[in-house]
Order: sequence, then structure tokens, then C-alpha cells
Amino acid sequence: MTTDKQQEIIAAIGVQPTIEPAQEAERRIAFLASYLLRTNARGYVLGISGGVDSTTAGRLAQLACERVREQGGDATFVAMRLPYGVQADEQDARAALDFLAADEVVTVNIKSATDALFEEVDKGTIDFTAAGLPDNWADFQKGNVKARERMIAQYLVAGARRMLVLGTDQAAEAVVGFFTKFGDGACDLVPLAGLTKRQVRAVAAHLGAPQSLVNKVPTADLEDNKPLNPDEAALGVSYQAVDDYLEGKDVSDADRATIEGWYDRTMHKRSQPITPRDV
Repeated sequence: MTTDKQQEIIAAIGVQPTIEPAQEAERRIAFLASYLLRTNARGYVLGISGGVDSTTAGRLAQLACERVREQGGDATFVAMRLPYGVQADEQDARAALDFLAADEVVTVNIKSATDALFEEVDKGTIDFTAAGLPDNWADFQKGNVKARERMIAQYLVAGARRMLVLGTDQAAEAVVGFFTKFGDGACDLVPLAGLTKRQVRAVAAHLGAPQSLVNKVPTADLEDNKPLNPDEAALGVSYQAVDDYLEGKDVSDADRATIEGWYDRTMHKRSQPITPRDV
């Protein structure tokens, strides 16, 4: 049985208990295409990691730009590769690019910019080893710098080309605040808003994404000392439980407490970029 708080959170995140993947894909492609036509923006920019979220959002963006061109408009989708040095799961990113068939691919290695900024702060008055801080605090904070450097690069390309930046946030990440504020959480439009993780996978499968990417274990891969650390390990709760919670299903008391704890602590991270519900 759902609680009042669970119902309140479901409404706030905008989740439907069930979806029809083909209809959801079409609705979101139409949303992206119509926004370009209405604003005269020249296209979309999106960082491609090789995970199911960026793969799905990227394919939606490519199809939207193609639709705009079919209607006589001018739109280009730029897929950006943004590795920090050498990406551990680079083969997945390449598979995603092959599937997306993006109009353009731009690669920017963020390692030198990230290292320079972090080292400049680290040598100043900030002590990442102060008493009371976790042992991996410096590595964790540097991971957030990586996410923000990636968004800086995307906005630089978008600004130069009069384009808009897409985000990959979906409902399961939104409810627990599993994104970097002003990093991957900074964007102009959020085409996956309101979809649980399993619903994103269903849309990806409908679009024809490789099963290896559809079913890939989610990882932010931001920490040097924990390469490819699964999201679920960091969160302390499975995406299956988060999805069940958001779809109004019963979850264990422990999972409910974890999800609602994350929701309350990360309230400040949920801003209001434009979503399909706003138009």
C-alpha cells in the first residue's frame, strides 16, 4: 500500500505506473522537435557515456533533429564524447555512437582541465583530509568536478552553435538526487523526465538500442579510486526498488526509508528545467 508521502513524491517526480514505449518515444521526439521549431535553436548537444540514459536521450534527439529537417528546418544533433583520460568502458560508448548515428560527434578530453582546477583549489586553503571527512572525500569531490567540466564543454559547443544542451536525468535518479548539481544536472531540456529506469530501458529497446546497453549496470564512473562503481552500491538501494516505489508498488520498509531519506536530503538539487510536462 502506498503512503501519503509516496504518493506526494510520485506526483512531484511525474511518474506514470505504466507506459507504452512506442507512444512515449513518439511523445518525447515530438517534444524535442517542436521546441526547436518554436525557438529557432539550431539543434541539440548531449554527452554520450555509453549508458542507457544517454543512449536513449541521444537517439530521441537525433530523430527529433531529422524530423525538423524533414519539415524544412535547420537542426543538428551533436553527440559529445567527454572522457577523463581513457574511459574504462570505452567500448560501450563506441557502441552507443554506432547506434545513435549522430549528425556530428565531438570529442573533448576533460582530464587536463579537471586536474588543473582541482590542483589549484587543493593547493590553496581547502583541506580535503580534515578531521571528520570520509577517506575518499577528495576523490569524490574531484568526481563532481569531472561532471561539471563535461557540462562546461557541452555548453561551450552549444553556445558556439546556437544549440541547446540536453540532460539525461530520469525519475529514478531525480528522486534520490543521484546527479551532480550544475554538472550532469545542468541542462536546458530533460527528455527522459518522468520515466523510471525500467521505463527508460523499455523505450531504449523500442528504439532498437543494443541489448548490451539496454541492460548495462548503471555507473557514474566519476571516482578514480572506484572505477565503474555501480550506482546502486553508492545509493544503498537497487533501481528495481526505486522504480517499484515510483510506480506505486510495495517496497520494503528499509528501501522506503532509504529512498525517502535521499529525496529529503537532495531536495535542493531538483530544479525546474523544461520537461515534456511543461508544454
